[in-house]
This record gives sequence, C-alpha cells and structure tokens, in this order.
Amino acid sequence: MPLNTYQINITGTVQGVGFRPFVYQMATKMNLVGTVLNGAGGVEITVNASELDLKNFITALQNQIPPLAKIETLDWKQIEQLFFQNFRIIETDNDGYITVRIPPDVSICQECEEELFDPSNRRYLYPFITCTNCGVRYSIIYNLPYDRPNTSMKFFQMCKACEQEYANPLDRRYHAQPIGCWDCGPTLKLMDNVGRGVPTPTIINKVVELLLEGNIIAVKGVGGYHLVCDATNEKAIARLRERKHRPTKPFAVMVKDIEMAGEFAEFNETEARLLASRERPIVLVKSKSSHKGLPLQMVAPNMSRIGLFLPYTPLHLLLLDKLNRPLVATSANITDEPICTDKESIEKLSAVYGYLLEHNREIVNGCDDSVLMVVKSQIITLRRARGYAPVSIKLPLALQKRVLAVGANQKSTVAIGFNNQVILSPHIGDLDGIESVEYYEKNIDTLRCMYDFEPDVIIHDMHPGYESTKYAKDKYKGLPLQEIQHHYAHIIGVMAEKQLKRKVFGVAFDGTGYGDDGNLWGGEFMLCDYSGYTRVAHIEYFKLLGGAKAIKEPKRVALSLLFELYAEKALVLDNPTIKAFSQAELKTQYIMWKKGLNTPMSSSMGRLFDAVASLTDVCHKISFEGESGMLLEELYDDSIKGYYDFTYKDGIINVLPIIQNILNENDKQVSVSKFFNTLLEMIAIVYRDYDDLPLVLSGGVFQNRVLLSLLLDRFPNAFIPNLFPPNDGGIALGQVASLMSNTMQEQ
Repeated sequence: MPLNTYQINITGTVQGVGFRPFVYQMATKMNLVGTVLNGAGGVEITVNASELDLKNFITALQNQIPPLAKIETLDWKQIEQLFFQNFRIIETDNDGYITVRIPPDVSICQECEEELFDPSNRRYLYPFITCTNCGVRYSIIYNLPYDRPNTSMKFFQMCKACEQEYANPLDRRYHAQPIGCWDCGPTLKLMDNVGRGVPTPTIINKVVELLLEGNIIAVKGVGGYHLVCDATNEKAIARLRERKHRPTKPFAVMVKDIEMAGEFAEFNETEARLLASRERPIVLVKSKSSHKGLPLQMVAPNMSRIGLFLPYTPLHLLLLDKLNRPLVATSANITDEPICTDKESIEKLSAVYGYLLEHNREIVNGCDDSVLMVVKSQIITLRRARGYAPVSIKLPLALQKRVLAVGANQKSTVAIGFNNQVILSPHIGDLDGIESVEYYEKNIDTLRCMYDFEPDVIIHDMHPGYESTKYAKDKYKGLPLQEIQHHYAHIIGVMAEKQLKRKVFGVAFDGTGYGDDGNLWGGEFMLCDYSGYTRVAHIEYFKLLGGAKAIKEPKRVALSLLFELYAEKALVLDNPTIKAFSQAELKTQYIMWKKGLNTPMSSSMGRLFDAVASLTDVCHKISFEGESGMLLEELYDDSIKGYYDFTYKDGIINVLPIIQNILNENDKQVSVSKFFNTLLEMIAIVYRDYDDLPLVLSGGVFQNRVLLSLLLDRFPNAFIPNLFPPNDGGIALGQVASLMSNTMQEQ
C-alpha cells in the first residue's frame, strides 16, 4: 500500500501525562515513522502510514491512552509528503494560540506506592517518589507548556540515574517533570514553631512520635499546608479547635486506606470509588455510630456525616503507614484567608502548631482539597480544587470574544473563555481580606500567563460591593465591562455544563445575590436562556436586621419575620428566638425594623433556613456558612409527611404562614421535616405552570443533602451542576456563558 504523510492534532489533557511516550511506543510497535511534539494546542503527530495503518493507529490512540490523559478532539489530515528514518519525540513547539489543558495534581499511583515500600528500590521510603502517571502538576507550574524548566522542579538538577529515566521514551518516568530521588530531589525538614531544626535520624518516625504525644503539626503538602493531629486524641483536636478559632465547623479526617475508612463510616460503591480515585477528594459520608476510637462529636460536632479522604502523596502514605491511625487534616489558613502555601504564610500560624514539617519544593499555585458528596447516585461537587482543577468545560456555543469572568465574592472562582471553551480556576475562597484578594488576583494572573490570555471583555457580578466587581472596574479601565445578575449566572452555568440550548425553568436558592431592583435576592424562580431571563416568582421580601450581621445570627432573621407577623406584640412572645435576645435588644431591634434602619430587603432562601433554625432552637448564631442548614438536615425524618401552608399569588410566595405553623408546633423534628417538605411543594407549585421546560437547580442551598434528595426523588430529570459546585464556585462559568447570547441569536 502507498504511504502518505498525515498530520494528527489531539487536544485535551495530553501534556504532562505521558502522552508523547505513549504515542512513541504505539508508533514503533506498528513500525510507523514520523514525529510527535507538544504544541500550543495539544499534541501534534506527523506520521507516514497507509490508510489502513492510519486507521489502526488512531484507534489505538483513542482506546489505549495513559491513565491521566483525556482526549477531547482528534483531527487528522493528509499533508505534503515528508520522509522520516524513524519515529522521534521532538522538542516542544511554543508557537500558536495556547489551548492545551493544564494537568491537575493527582495521587500517587500503584506502581510508585509499591516502589516506595520496596527495600530494594533506590527510591525506598522517598517522600517525593513520582512518575508520569501520578503526582504534582498544576501546583508546580509557572507557565505552559508543561516542561521541567517551567516548573518549580527547575531548581533541582537531576542525577545521572534520574536523567536516564527522564530521557528514555520506554521508561515510566520519561519526561516526568517532578521526578527526583534521594540524591537529587526535594527533601524534608522538621522544625519547631519558632523555626529551629529538630535533630532526628528519621524525620517520619519523629513526626509520628510527636503526633502520638498529642502535638499539632503543620505539614507542607501539594497545594498548601495541612494542620494535622491524631484524630483519636480528643484533647489534641480540642486544642486545634481552640487555637484555630473553629468551634464547630467539621474537620476532615485522612485515613490510611479504604479499610480504615470503613471502620469509621458507611459508604456506597460510588463513594468508595471516589475515596480511592486518583483525585483523592474529601468525601462526605455517613459516620458509624459504633466507630472505634474516633471522637465524632469533636471531629464533626452535631453531624452524622464525616469528611474522609485517603492519602494522596507518598509523604502522607509514609506518615499514615507508621502511625496506623486516622489524622485530622485541615487546611492551614487564618479564618477567611487562603490556604498557606509558603513558609512566610504558614509562620503566621505558629501559635497554632507545635512543629512544622517542611519541604523545599515551591508551591507555585495554591490548591485546596476538593470536597464531594453523593446524592441519589449523583456526584455533587462542594469544592472543586486539587485533582479536579483547573477544569476545561466545553460550551454549547462558541464565544465571539475572549472573556475574563471575575466570579463572585464567596466561594470564589474565576474563568477565562475563548472559542467554545471555559477554563475554570480552582476554588479560591471568600474575598474578605487583603490576603484573600491578593490570592484571587494571583489566580487570575496565573490563568492569563499560562494561556497567554488577554481579554476582550470583562464580566462581573452586579453587586457593587463585591471585591470581584471592584477588581474588574479598577484593573481593567478602558476595556468593555459587562455585569450579569447573580442568580441568572447560577442557572446558565448549569445550562452550559449540561449543553442545554433551549429555554429552561431555573430555581436559584442561596444566601445573597444582588437583584435588579437593588434588593438582596436568593429565593428565585426564572425563565432563562442565553439571551436573558425573566423572574417569574420569588419569596416575598423581608428585612434583614443589622444587614450583614444577620448572616451570622439566624435569630435576627427569625425576629424580623416575627415582627412581620406580629409587629410590636412579638416582643412578648414566648419562643426560642425571643429568648435569644435581652429585652433591651428586642426593643432596639424593633425600632430598627420599624424605621428601616440598616435593614436591607431580602428574598433569600438561605436566610429562611436560618430563621427556621432559630425558631426551632437549633441555633441562633453560626460560626461557619451553611451551618444552620446542615443542622436542620440532621433533624429530618422522612416518615413525617405533610407540609405547611404558604400563599402564592402574582409571582410572590408568602412564607409567613410557614413561620406561624412552626410557632404552633411542639416537636422541632416535625417542624423541620415539614419545612423541607414545604420547600419541595413550593418548587412543584411554581414549576407546574412551566413544566414543559427543563428544570435547572443551582445556588448554595442546593448543597443541602435532604432538600436535594427530595427534589431528585420528585423530579429525577432535574439538572443540577456536577462539574462545579452549586454554590458561588460556578458563578464565573455562568458569567462566561452569558456572552454566548449573540452567537445563539445568529444561529
């Protein structure tokens, strides 16, 4: 058969994942000649082949890819005849428009784990063992393409043995950028909390000894530091809570293996698969009441679920193998600030930890642990970060311009969009302080630098007080700015993920979002497509006593609703909310409510959850976002049927009858269960007039397991986000998707 020359272009996650050596091995096995290289858009192959050989080669490329690779597109064309002597891997081509996917950090592979514990292996017990199929990626990248000089491994000169592996296309470590060994790679150092070295012949043994003594240790990991302590030591956990000023928010627990996870929790097949996956996220699973040695009330106070994850680095494996008990492993950060990624930032927490386990490989890009849960067989992302991010999402329609979306203010992410794709950053967090905003800006700079990206348009939230909005207006003067309503962004983000092109009925439930009328929305029903939205229904506005203070104090929301019902007579009522205030406070709050002093109007479902939590005496103040909803989850009883009355007229949902019914209920479990049932009925009644449209759900309230479970039972075809969180972590995607409207109208 005659041989022709073909050019094959492959896009997706195909750099830094062993794709070129895989192509090399396939080509040489099939006796093909040509070249393969990393290009700006992915992997480029030039090959001499017959039509039959080309077909077989492409089939092999698609069906036998390396474990970390993901092909999105594979195109080929015949080009002018070229002549080759053999098949070669050639140098990276940097020219062109960068569209290649950034490979995420993933856990240690099975082969490396076996070598780690093999006394005959030259990397025996080496805490940074890695290969092409595992280990750090995004967290060490300065720039694309993903080559060693563009990573923080450039500071480590490979020894001769590592160089030979790195240069051999048939070796598992061929072009594995982070490789090293005892002779040439990163090293550990143990210090006390004032920076003095701790002399010890074996660092791992010493750290385990310190943990068993009840010490808190800061451990440098992949995308940041953890604060760790023995999860079976109640006093150590209490000390960590006190020092970190984290009274009730649950801690994540790292366990040695899936067998140890089974000692403390019950999980189904999907949850087990997630726990053991190469991404190794924190998975929220049901804790066992008959656990062995884990003080659940201290680890996850008042919760029946626990966040478990398995070790994902060789360092974690070494520690847990020696310790043989679970570890509390929580992100090292000051409250509301980003995760610590360097020695300077971790030293700010020196009063929290007793010792610091440091290493000398720089964390270039911070990346927190991902958090997932499973509801009705659907995987729900609560925080998309290590292992899963950055993520590329294909849009259902192409963009005409290059877009920078600056996201929201809470649970923030940012995104860049070009052609028909969006690159969504890892979880950044809340923009509540100078350090948080600096970290936020660094994430934007990282995406812009890696993709050589200059935006044509900036899109931001409508809220004038958001730090993201201020950033857009301050940093991009002269560029076109567009704003988009918060809840509309929630819905069309899901539409983009699910490739929906028709109009949908969207339900957006969250804590706060700036509305078209200047009020704080959050209990919204909308008709949406990419050209705009119509708000067809919402919860009737109520006043937030004290403004932002009401977010931290559910009792203020409940009191405001009591004032709506009973005005001044509410001051003498006998219920948990009234008892949570002094008489002087009640009188002051009533004057504020009556005169409208610092009482913004809200239609927020998140705040309604807060009100119910206070009225049922579940909580009157919260120490972390979503706490009231999580506590209400614990009280739900699916054997309790029925729901409370509410009125729905002219697009307004009056929730005051719900509040009255709760006040007349003696059993808080009945109140809470019927409240959840009522929300289900509320959605069903409004949707009834639009049920020919797809139902799309988004917003932070839909992270509530009970509500989501009820909805998926009632509406199994409802669309919810899976690739990104229902919370504000998906706003940036929706912002980009809103600019597809012109394209849509043209088609």
